[in-house]
Amino acid sequence: MKQIYYLTILLFFTIFTSSAQIGGENTYQFLELTNSARVAALGGNQVALLDTTDLNLPFHNPALLDSAMQNRVLVNYVNYLTDINYGYASYAKSYEGIGNFALGMHYINYGDFREATELGELTGINFNAAEYALNIIYSNNYKRLKYGANLKPILSSFESYQSVGIAADLGISFSSKNSLTNVALVASNMGTQITTYYDNGSREKIPFNLQAGISRRLSHAPLIFSITLQQLNNWDLANPEPDPNSDGELSIFERDESFAKQIMRHTVFGIEVLPSENFILRAGYNYQRRQELKFDDKVSSVGFSFGFGVKVKRFRLDYANSRFHLASSSNLFSLGINLNEKF
Repeated sequence: MKQIYYLTILLFFTIFTSSAQIGGENTYQFLELTNSARVAALGGNQVALLDTTDLNLPFHNPALLDSAMQNRVLVNYVNYLTDINYGYASYAKSYEGIGNFALGMHYINYGDFREATELGELTGINFNAAEYALNIIYSNNYKRLKYGANLKPILSSFESYQSVGIAADLGISFSSKNSLTNVALVASNMGTQITTYYDNGSREKIPFNLQAGISRRLSHAPLIFSITLQQLNNWDLANPEPDPNSDGELSIFERDESFAKQIMRHTVFGIEVLPSENFILRAGYNYQRRQELKFDDKVSSVGFSFGFGVKVKRFRLDYANSRFHLASSSNLFSLGINLNEKF
């Protein structure tokens, strides 16, 4: 019981010790990318989904790793923008009296590049860029309260420049007696660079994210609603961190938004429709993504996402399409296999 108290105190402590950070201001930004087709279809981030058979969920909240996920294998692939792709693979195992463990590998491949001089002349040398994060997840529970941690050693490689870092996620989850409602709190990507990309370089921040969420399955309708509040450590998502060299005046890029719009920037909405237990339809909305990536004269469906899931015996297949830009969208595929059932 003591470890639950310590974990809760540490989660709230991060609220006061972490500085405001938003996308584009940190290194290892790939840690914020969801590789789960299910979560991507629900807006790109959900930390309170209650499903003891989906090994994707502990990636977003380590407390959601359950003993029912034992001997399950997960493989995710994301066809991202241009020739960039990333993915995730994981396996779970439980030990009675000790807890639940999962081991996963999260990677992103930025593709091949051609080297050129400062004048644009090709040298004939090709190089690549990629980043990797090992996920070592542990969870346990005390009655209906679940708690977990995810330790993530990181390797980032861009041509001859490499950096090693370490990060950790801490999460708690609490479900109602009928298991229809679940609430969660997660502090993700707490850590630092161990080595910088070049000698005597300054250590860059990594994308810390404090999140809270709730999911609710209706008792008399095949619907699951989920809401996650993200970046609670940074209230003003409409504007970057202030420049310490500025005179304090607003720049032309800074926005003065209403309280309601500020709340919406933190909120990710998701809904699942279950025509049957073996087929699920999903949709999501991410207001912050829409505001960051839309064109004012043609907003299109940027910020919206959709997908579906199919369960066939020991296999679980999920697909999602997430709209980032007018020019393209991202396709995500997740395949889960239950090794407890005989082939």
